[in-house]
Amino acid sequence: MHVTHALPLASMTTLGIGGPASVVAELHDPADFPDFAALAATRPGPPVTLGEGSNVLAADAGCTPTVLRMATKGVRVAGAAPDDGLLLEVQGGHPLGDLVALTIAEGLTGMEMLTGIPGTTGATPVQNVGAYGQEVADTLRHVTAWDWQQGRRVTLDAAACRLGHRTSLFKHTRRWTLLTLTFALRRSALSAPVSYGAVAAELGVPRGTRVPLAEAARAVLTVRRGKGMVLDPDAPDRRSVGSVFLSPEVTPAQATALRAHGAPVNRFPDGSTRVSAGWLIQHSGFTLGTPLAQGVRVSTLHPTLVADEGATATAFAQAVTHVRTHVLHHTGVRLTSEIDYLGDWTE
Repeated sequence: MHVTHALPLASMTTLGIGGPASVVAELHDPADFPDFAALAATRPGPPVTLGEGSNVLAADAGCTPTVLRMATKGVRVAGAAPDDGLLLEVQGGHPLGDLVALTIAEGLTGMEMLTGIPGTTGATPVQNVGAYGQEVADTLRHVTAWDWQQGRRVTLDAAACRLGHRTSLFKHTRRWTLLTLTFALRRSALSAPVSYGAVAAELGVPRGTRVPLAEAARAVLTVRRGKGMVLDPDAPDRRSVGSVFLSPEVTPAQATALRAHGAPVNRFPDGSTRVSAGWLIQHSGFTLGTPLAQGVRVSTLHPTLVADEGATATAFAQAVTHVRTHVLHHTGVRLTSEIDYLGDWTE
């Protein structure tokens, strides 16, 4: 475990925004976690757990609570799963991209559509990460976590994690630090049915077709890259958190009206009917590249928010509020941010 003081949060987030963290402990060896728990016990409140910072807006004032950077890595076979599948136990700090690549190489289906999503595996249940028809809830079997409230290690099955549309038991709380995750994956040379039109078009196949795992992943990466949704250190829109807003749930009447205007309205795995947040943003007058606040603008590739030189957390938060207010006024649909606000924010 490596401990650092006054480390800028900007260096630990994909937005490149944020003041100093008072104490940062970087954990590489799972066996060192008890040492970290002892350190955290000497400081006020539970720690903030951070992976790769790809869904985080860190406060300009920094972060007083201890920050735990999960850098533990490793995947092991933990047993058999139904349908000739395998249970994989994954360390919380293991990069999601590496895990997805491993499942594809080993002929295991269930995660191939998640390729290109940044971050650590331990962060994925927090907002039930998903894309292009797959989400963590499809494969998660259970997690082990440290419960800071009870001061002990616990095991929670998938049902106890309360996974919903980009939410879970772990969202907006510092009570738990996820240590390991166990996924159940099926053996198959073919992907899940391709359900998204853009991915199907890239593959040149009808929706519902199953294709080789690697082909599905390549198509998803191409689509994501075209939207600027793959982290590229040389890209002008690289400072982002991916999707700033959830696809909002709409009423039947709203769905009918939105479809009449050409909006992509779809049923989601949780049974809700939702409309694309990006479509709402564009059809509320925000064109690609639109400036929103000092150092903050709409991406030139996709209707999401990105940061440039001079951006601050305060300006980014103001831009989020501005877009939400404008979209509500023009469409009657309320957007919800899926960003995690980290650090010492004031009302």
